[in-house]
Amino acid sequence: MPTSPAPATRRSSLRGRPAATTHAEIEQAAFQLFMTKGFEATTLDDIGEAIGVGRRTITRYYPSKNDIPWGQFDRTLDAFREILRSMPTELPLHIAVHRGVLAFNDFPTDASPSHRDRMRLILTTPALQAHSVLRYASWREVIADYVAERTGLRSDDLLPQTVGQVSLALALTSYQAWLDDEDASLPDLLDATMGHLRTYVSS
Repeated sequence: MPTSPAPATRRSSLRGRPAATTHAEIEQAAFQLFMTKGFEATTLDDIGEAIGVGRRTITRYYPSKNDIPWGQFDRTLDAFREILRSMPTELPLHIAVHRGVLAFNDFPTDASPSHRDRMRLILTTPALQAHSVLRYASWREVIADYVAERTGLRSDDLLPQTVGQVSLALALTSYQAWLDDEDASLPDLLDATMGHLRTYVSS
């Protein structure tokens, strides 16, 4: 985990205002604190102090501490929609969703914080569970909307909702296995588990 700049190096000389920060700086500082102090004990003020900005600056990027582990989640969902819409229409639906989920989970290995650290925090921190329910619902809806477009159904019809729910369950199963085994390959696990989607979608 990279070390965040000391507060003194983050200050500009213009009226003492803090220099501009970024999502990445906030996330790196936050994860370093989560690892050393624990998620519950870390405050937004702690994160702001680590990078030399105030709490209000942090909340311009992330409304709450619970949002930080998810990164820029809305942007990733927009990318997920584009991934699914780019799938060739001649692909069977279960294969298109399968490939879409794999592509969505293709993260750079040198990301900081790492994708493994993010998911370990999200999946093992009780304080994040209620917040995660909202995020999972948004993820499922991306798939439901795509299935609805492909089938001419409404996104709240049974099939689109089922595909969204099953896809999430399969993905979370892969993530749990990945976190339990440091040598496991997330793409391989996702590929294996998402293959079961054909049981629920045959066209």
